[in-house]
Amino acid sequence: QVQLVESGGGSVQAGGSLRLSCVGFGYTFWCTGVRWYRQPPGKDREFVSRILATGGTTYADSVKGRFTISQDNAKKTVFLQMDSLKPEDTAMYYCECTTPSSSYWGQGTQVTVSS
Repeated sequence: QVQLVESGGGSVQAGGSLRLSCVGFGYTFWCTGVRWYRQPPGKDREFVSRILATGGTTYADSVKGRFTISQDNAKKTVFLQMDSLKPEDTAMYYCECTTPSSSYWGQGTQVTVSS
């Protein structure tokens, strides 16, 4: 059974940093792409960042220059380094693994940034 597990969330003050991890279990393949999304309280889920298996990256404008996505394919892990955090970054963060035929989601990890 394919499972994704996010971790690394927590509570920080504005200007602080957190590093999120998304680890995959239960399969031998790796994802063609992994995306991070977030869902702020009372709002819709929004795209944050994406990394392809080939290493190409994309970021939402709201996090560009502050967040860095990276991966360790051997460990089936994708990281999201979040620096210069702002209160508006407060959200539940989810990772999604995509393959040519499927999509898998984790349960999320909460990030809370106080001013």
